[in-house]
Amino acid sequence: MNRLSCSLHSRWIDLSVRIQTLSVILGLVFTAACACAGQTQPGGESGIEGTITISPARPGPVREGEAASIPLANATFVVENNQGEVASFTTDDKGHFRASLPPGHYKVSLKGRKSIGRFGPFEVDVASGKLTNVQWECDSGIR
Repeated sequence: MNRLSCSLHSRWIDLSVRIQTLSVILGLVFTAACACAGQTQPGGESGIEGTITISPARPGPVREGEAASIPLANATFVVENNQGEVASFTTDDKGHFRASLPPGHYKVSLKGRKSIGRFGPFEVDVASGKLTNVQWECDSGIR
């Protein structure tokens, strides 16, 4: 009986050590995976992102408590280089946008706009593997 008890106890210790070893290995793998996921790989996405606003938002003087500018929502812009149009994007309800572009120099302006106001062109340089953040303000032409 004593020999059986020692054998079971030995197996229990062996199993316990294996579980602890497996737990440590899984913990290290999980930690490495999390560390790699947070790093930006070289040669990542390049382009532009940001917000476009318009000002003045209303005619006349800016009233106390009112914003002088508002997001330019749901507006489509074209992106051009020396060869012509290369991309387009549409702002969301808050004037935010994101456009993937290869590295280079670009001019961005509101698509099809031929009335009062200034809606570009805005010039921007895009570097390889980086998103260039911009904050552009259009002039509504309202006075």
